[in-house]
Amino acid sequence: MVRSAGRKPTIEEIVRASSIEIIPLKGAEGKAAAVPAGTTISITCSPKFGLSRTLDHVAAARRSGLRVVPHLAARMVAGRAQLREFVSGVTDLGVDELFVVGGDGEEPVGPYSEALDVLRELREFDHGLTRLGVGCYPEGHPKIGEDELSEALALKQHYADYMVSQLCFDASALTSWVRSARDRGITLPLRIGVAAPLQARKLIELSVRIGVGQSVRYLSGQHGMVGSLLLGRSYEPMDLLRAVQQEISFAEMSVEGLHLFSFNQVDAALEWISRATGTEQADKAG
Repeated sequence: MVRSAGRKPTIEEIVRASSIEIIPLKGAEGKAAAVPAGTTISITCSPKFGLSRTLDHVAAARRSGLRVVPHLAARMVAGRAQLREFVSGVTDLGVDELFVVGGDGEEPVGPYSEALDVLRELREFDHGLTRLGVGCYPEGHPKIGEDELSEALALKQHYADYMVSQLCFDASALTSWVRSARDRGITLPLRIGVAAPLQARKLIELSVRIGVGQSVRYLSGQHGMVGSLLLGRSYEPMDLLRAVQQEISFAEMSVEGLHLFSFNQVDAALEWISRATGTEQADKAG
């Protein structure tokens, strides 16, 4: 984790503190097994697969020696008993951190309709978790208004230890939102959500599907991305990070690292981290 106090962290330090998001699809366990031990991976939670699938993938990743941050979608939790069972399951595996989101389900399966409901419930028992993360939305949410998002984040920060931004490609949108959030009293450290390297056309298709159309429209309007689409090249997030750093320092933003949306292209994410931090050259030299 990057500490912002005292000096300005570099892009390399921010990248080195990346977590890699993995979707628990069939075969994802093998991708996680190839990740170097000690790397932090984040395993998502979706209505299609259920909490048990997330827990199975957490167990497999822990067996590979990885540090794991499971996602927990509030709308997928049937009630207090299931919440305690899930939390007990991950902590028994040596997990001490949880990322709590509202979830994509149209209707909650139980009493929790948003992340705040689960965060409040977690206060009611000794769960053994030491860090809780929540989401934030620099470009808004397709189903939730700006005022509601701001109010919810202000309430969630009383229970959480950090926030992860929605996938974003527009540095100005991200930095403007961070300045505004800090002015409103949001002090949670930020993990910047960025896309790991992926073929440009596929990245845009997936990004539209998960609801970041505004950012994708920005991305599609960039001449470099248009050329990449035509040539079948891959997107890389380094230009975004440099643009962010030009507008505001990572220390001012209280950035503690990146959250890489890998879309399960884990090898490409790892290779980019290695190049961006200079470890690729060090490995070759060694």
